[in-house]
Amino acid sequence: MKKFVELVVREIRLAWIGGGIWLPVIFYLAVATLFPFVTGPDKALLARTGGGILWIAALLSTLLPVERLILPDRQSGVLDQLYIRGWSDELIAVVKIVGQWVAFAVPLLLATIIASALIGLPESKLQTLLIGLAFALPALSGLAVTISALTAGLNGASALGGLLLIPLAIPILIFGAGTLSDDPGNAMQLLAATAVAIAALSPFAAGAALRAGRN
Repeated sequence: MKKFVELVVREIRLAWIGGGIWLPVIFYLAVATLFPFVTGPDKALLARTGGGILWIAALLSTLLPVERLILPDRQSGVLDQLYIRGWSDELIAVVKIVGQWVAFAVPLLLATIIASALIGLPESKLQTLLIGLAFALPALSGLAVTISALTAGLNGASALGGLLLIPLAIPILIFGAGTLSDDPGNAMQLLAATAVAIAALSPFAAGAALRAGRN
């Protein structure tokens, strides 16, 4: 357990030092800043559509660090060393997912508060958006690590990662946007169930991809 925590802390530190957190957050805020210029000063329109745009921005933000999640450790031999010491590929994937989630969740949720102010999102919808993102972020981190394991070392990994990640994340996007309706109850339940399922399956998919990359 101690070694697991140490590895998770290492993932968080690498994410902060390497820019894997700040670039997605800056991109997220940039989308929120530019969106009102497209729609104009119509506050009602911004309030109605802004939450959906923030969901799309959150999804796209998870694509930015895909290349750095697995490839550096594969090239440096860290993954092989962990495997030799008895760490299963699935457990290595869990370390990566938890580290990415912990490092990414808090800055993105804080940025959401700023972004909602930029687009004039009502306070009630902001609370729902924060709850929905809190459910979705573990699943998005799991998908990001899985896609990173699948595309590590391939040319154009970022573009390929986008092609793979976006279709897989569409249910999260649909249910997440649905939570911003006047009655978010059913959509929130579906979002939570989908996010739990994806987060639970991601270590096995990422572990299989790591194993395939080693062989």
